[in-house]
Amino acid sequence: MSELQIVRTVAEPVGDSATEYAVPMRDGTVLATDVYLPSGVTHAPTVLVRLPYDKNSRYVFFDRIARRFTDRGYAMVVQDVRGKFRSQGPTEPFDHEVEDGYDTIDWIVAQDWSDGAVGMFGDSYYGFTQWAAVVSAHPALKAIVPRVTTYELSTVNRGGLGGFGEPVPWMEGAYYLATHWVDHEAYEYDPNYDNRPLADAFEEAFAAIGARSSSFDSQTPVQANKKGPFDLKHPRDAKPIPVLQTVGWFDNLMIPQMRDVMELESIPQWAAVQYIEAGSFDHENYTLDLAPIKDADDHGSNDEALERMLDLYTSQALDFLDVFVRELKSPDTLPKVRWQLGHVGWQTSSQWPPPGATKRSFDLSGLGSAAGATPGGHLVDAGAGEMGEAQWDFDPDNLIPSAVKNSFAFLLDYPDESATGDRGDVLTFTSERLTEPLDLAGPIEVEARVSSTAPTADVFVKLLDVAPDGSAHMIVRGQVHLDDARTISRAHVNLGHTGYRVRSNHALRVHISSSDFPLFIPNSGTDENRWTVVEPRASQQTLYVLADWPARLTVTALSEERNDAS
Repeated sequence: MSELQIVRTVAEPVGDSATEYAVPMRDGTVLATDVYLPSGVTHAPTVLVRLPYDKNSRYVFFDRIARRFTDRGYAMVVQDVRGKFRSQGPTEPFDHEVEDGYDTIDWIVAQDWSDGAVGMFGDSYYGFTQWAAVVSAHPALKAIVPRVTTYELSTVNRGGLGGFGEPVPWMEGAYYLATHWVDHEAYEYDPNYDNRPLADAFEEAFAAIGARSSSFDSQTPVQANKKGPFDLKHPRDAKPIPVLQTVGWFDNLMIPQMRDVMELESIPQWAAVQYIEAGSFDHENYTLDLAPIKDADDHGSNDEALERMLDLYTSQALDFLDVFVRELKSPDTLPKVRWQLGHVGWQTSSQWPPPGATKRSFDLSGLGSAAGATPGGHLVDAGAGEMGEAQWDFDPDNLIPSAVKNSFAFLLDYPDESATGDRGDVLTFTSERLTEPLDLAGPIEVEARVSSTAPTADVFVKLLDVAPDGSAHMIVRGQVHLDDARTISRAHVNLGHTGYRVRSNHALRVHISSSDFPLFIPNSGTDENRWTVVEPRASQQTLYVLADWPARLTVTALSEERNDAS
């Protein structure tokens, strides 16, 4: 076996445009904090960012982002969170962000350049730190802009990305903890996922690094009974402040973030101050209109592409903060919901889903031809489906390969997934070609009855757009774990939300399977833990369609009157 190659990432130098400060927290721990000030301004409102990915790295590009904020009159403060890169303290994600957020805001408002008003901005973990600051209830915090994140981020990394039922454990989440939360630095490597037990893939890496991730250990192979960051108070129970929820339709955190959005919409005090921006981009800000991404458009490596991306990345956040932090305009100047209809463009509406959007259901039919070559079975109007059964296999020695290696950058590759439907261990259902566009705008789900020959089973579902040339690209996806799967179980699979036009002469397709490797940790096929099983077993799943038990895809779509949206 070849030696595992470990790439270590250390802190980059502080840039010329920033001044670094050592900011003490209440327990004496010092956090490294960069300050960018606008020129010619004596007292400025501040936008705070608290992140674990090296405040000075190109990956987070805050030297470039700060320029856009200081040009608008803001001071920008960017901080390495406790235990990461230049900051002191133990490397423990989530645990200290409420108190550290409060203490950092307290430090900001005490500076002579501060006007006393603070907003926050940022993606992923540095979206989570915004919610932690909301829980801290510092009176100077006026508004937040959490992007591609969820206030349940600590739970997502422990469990998965499921919706209605028990989640399927997420390998990328485990990898994240094992690479970013070992010590003050970060590591990259390609784990040997052929290892059995699977946990040994990470044991090999920890041995090579010479240190372990305590957060990984607290969740693998079983989740420890560990105190959560919001056990004492949850963001939904905190005092509401204006929030611009920025959602990527192709983000791998879209499902939990939209769950946050809809939960806050159900709380009147939060609904009054929640604004939504949802667009056709993924976690790394690659966009559908450019996918798959050419070298000239890859902001991960091309500086000109990065400048173009950052203009879009910051524009709506700046407009929002101008209203609620600087108070330059009335809230009435902002749309309550700004959302992108994929392949069409940006829309605005007073609510989400948009007024006039309605449910439309399709039955999974033609089960006898569902396993095997595409187009497989049929997607037909609800009520027109045929009764029957369909089987598909789970083989731990022949797992279904994940469509991408890195789902955070899904649109970088934007793969054609048509070949997956030709596998015998995937059920495929395809609609007729559309004679008119179908504009999806809201939640999507699949409900079916399933059993397995194994004690438990995982059900993965993808909804795809089939082009006239036969290529098939994912619109949304979801997955759920079924306990007691030997009895017929209700599989209710949340595929999240989207804004997406399925164009004329295209078709809808559903894929159903039981693995997606290595993005998700495979089922053991037994009662054993999937992390520690040495000999996982194959199983067979059965999908049932009976008179009172349809297998059904339900989408939310705009009325035909709105199908001319542009």
